[in-house]
Amino acid sequence: MTKRCSWCGTDEMYIVYHDEEWGVPIHDDRHLFELLTLEGAQAGLSWLTILKKRENYKKAFHNFNIKKVAGYSVKDVQRLLMNSGIVRNRLKVESTITNAKAVLKIQKEYGSFDSYIWQFVNYKPRQNNWSTIKQLPSHTTESDAMSKDLKARGFKFIGSTICYAFMQAVGMVNDHTADCFRYKEIKKLVKKAL
Repeated sequence: MTKRCSWCGTDEMYIVYHDEEWGVPIHDDRHLFELLTLEGAQAGLSWLTILKKRENYKKAFHNFNIKKVAGYSVKDVQRLLMNSGIVRNRLKVESTITNAKAVLKIQKEYGSFDSYIWQFVNYKPRQNNWSTIKQLPSHTTESDAMSKDLKARGFKFIGSTICYAFMQAVGMVNDHTADCFRYKEIKKLVKKAL
């Protein structure tokens, strides 16, 4: 039987996310913005709730096209708040627009959001070695620094715990437990990329 991180349980959508996406290093600005948005939307909810709404989010936010989202108006906010397919929280919806504008500024400064965000792990994924999910931290000095800098740049819904979950999702850290089949696969993937 395939051994997985215990957090993904038995839900098929969760298993696919765990097996194919979680922890894989991402360097595409659109995809990074998508996961940053979804992690912020998750605040106070389960990740599975957000995964089930992910396709709706893609449709509602123009597939996370950063320029389009940054240009959203008050009318767009109203449209989004009427959309039952996403989390209809005004602060979360508005933060997505605010964050898109901040990403555009970072792209001008750094050339890409990728170049900026990966500096917090010195452009190299961290290979952790946890025995159980209880050992996984909820934040680290890196996620603290990321959160502080993002907040200074005007980002919203970007506390250190959200930043660490984002780091896990986009492969900045390999937090699969050592007995999970994906742990070694991600480790190999990272070695090939370096």
